[in-house]
Amino acid sequence: MNCIFCKIINKEIPSYTVYEDEIVKVFLDINPDSNGHLLIIPKKHILDISEMDNNTWKSILEITKKMKILLEEKLHIDGLTLIQNNGIVQEVKHFHLHLKPYYKEAQALLPIEDVYEKIKEHE
Repeated sequence: MNCIFCKIINKEIPSYTVYEDEIVKVFLDINPDSNGHLLIIPKKHILDISEMDNNTWKSILEITKKMKILLEEKLHIDGLTLIQNNGIVQEVKHFHLHLKPYYKEAQALLPIEDVYEKIKEHE
């Protein structure tokens, strides 16, 4: 399979992973719209929302809440937009949910490594 997200899941391509369990993986978008822009993807290849099973969807929603809290605590975000594309507007044909942070004050985009250091989970 030539899916970039499957390659990230299989560690063929590196990512700035913020959270991972047996169902989902959360990592920083390498082309962020704002500091802390995250992607949540199922580990199983699912094309879009029409193929999503309830268990995976429930897990994604639960992790979304946790990531919102993480972004609030670590980056002090002031708002968050969830974006999920399907069909011709879906650039990568593997379900993914964007978590796009917003800030009251305009912020310059930081290097992704700096954002990762601020938000990664500490063991």
